[in-house]
Amino acid sequence: MLRGNAPAKIDDKGRLKVPTAFRALMQEKYGHELFVTSVEGHSVLIYPKPVWLEIEAQLAKAPQSHPSVRKYKERTSFYGADAEMDNQGRVLIHPLLRDSAQMAGDVDVLGQQTFVEVWNHDRFLARLHGDPFTDDDARALAEFGL
Repeated sequence: MLRGNAPAKIDDKGRLKVPTAFRALMQEKYGHELFVTSVEGHSVLIYPKPVWLEIEAQLAKAPQSHPSVRKYKERTSFYGADAEMDNQGRVLIHPLLRDSAQMAGDVDVLGQQTFVEVWNHDRFLARLHGDPFTDDDARALAEFGL
């Protein structure tokens, strides 16, 4: 299970060195192949390839004419690229997504159970402060038993 936050950096070549805890689990359970994408272009989503293939299988079952399915597929394709984690645990974030998500310098790598999400540190702090967790959020989670 990928969980928690691990600060990291994007190097001058646009590569993220996946933090050790995440890297070990991803490589052991899924291997080196990845799919790197985004839905909105604000953050980077790094999926182990087997996890992404499961998502694609679910998308294939969904009505292809549904506007939300179409939007999701368009965005993840536009920002997406196959990638591989090298022997040092580095993953290249391609230039289009790197620019859109402001991937430079300090970043936060957040475990999201089966994938990791990478945010520009300052952008993520602004998001946290601009969209606080409310009582309505707590009530919505309670509906799921959380």
